[in-house]
Amino acid sequence: MNEKIPEVLVVDDDPFVRETTTALLIAFGYSVIACSNARDALIKLQENRVDAVLTDIKMPEVSGIELLEKIHTLNPEMPVVLMTAYVDLDIAINAIKKGAFDFITKPFTPEYLVHTIERAIKYTRLIQMEKSYKYMLEDTVRIKTEEVVNALAATKALSQEVIELLTKAAEFRDTDTGVHITRISLYSRKISEALGMPAEFVETITFASPMHDIGKIGIPDNILLKPASLTPAEFEIMKAHTTIGEKILSRSSHSYLQMAASIALNHHERWDGTGYFRGLKGEDIPIEGRIVMICDQYDAMRGKRPYKQPFSHQEAFRIITEGDGRTMPGHFDPRVLKSFIEISPECEKIFSTHQD
Repeated sequence: MNEKIPEVLVVDDDPFVRETTTALLIAFGYSVIACSNARDALIKLQENRVDAVLTDIKMPEVSGIELLEKIHTLNPEMPVVLMTAYVDLDIAINAIKKGAFDFITKPFTPEYLVHTIERAIKYTRLIQMEKSYKYMLEDTVRIKTEEVVNALAATKALSQEVIELLTKAAEFRDTDTGVHITRISLYSRKISEALGMPAEFVETITFASPMHDIGKIGIPDNILLKPASLTPAEFEIMKAHTTIGEKILSRSSHSYLQMAASIALNHHERWDGTGYFRGLKGEDIPIEGRIVMICDQYDAMRGKRPYKQPFSHQEAFRIITEGDGRTMPGHFDPRVLKSFIEISPECEKIFSTHQD
């Protein structure tokens, strides 16, 4: 059976923009429904199986952001891309807070528009896959008793595949995450074992930790891929990757994805309460978040970024254990820090043997 052609709903009161955008998307293989106003758009959305929405912000009667809110009332998971004729960070921040998938500035390049829509379609496919997985899991538990063992084995294999596919979404957004996520998994396993965590916890965090940055699929490219330090306003948008990731993953009842949701939300919290997104402190931070936080910090220091050179293992170890003003030992759970110190030679080996 042929895969359904992705359907994009385009909303713009400017006939020229509407027609040229429609023609461009059709040329790239998308099916397009074009509307000139929000009222018609909402009707079409309920009548058709739409995969993504592209709407102008400035429209008469109902703005693009208001349309975004109405769409998410009907379908909270629908990726909505907003178009604007000028860059305004306040509008951008407000759009992200209200659940916009991305925003683009007019006039846009055809390549950037198509790239943005492609990401939105991939997001929809991931959500659909996760729903299918959940339905499959519910069906599995109803099978006859003698089939349970085989069914659970199949479910576990599928769970790992889902995790790998979700992780690929983060790789698609950020080219630096490919081997980084593999190393995070290995560091997390070693620290969990050093902490004496139960075998089930060790196995779960091994598979869940690579999804710590899955929420980056919801961060605009001009911020995520910026080759320099972020401004305070841009950093506020970047912080939202924690809540976006948690929102994507928490819909599942599976233990792997539940822990992944917790890690996504909490891996930037600090022991002393100075982290984000919620500013949790001490034992209020879930242990899986405390573990992945120090793993992520170590690997970020070791890696090369557009705005920094890579640190040696010795330098990264010194900063984590002694502090440098920006990173301090008080940011880490003392028990987790102690375990990191114990297995740090293994961390160095993991980094050196897992490179692009």
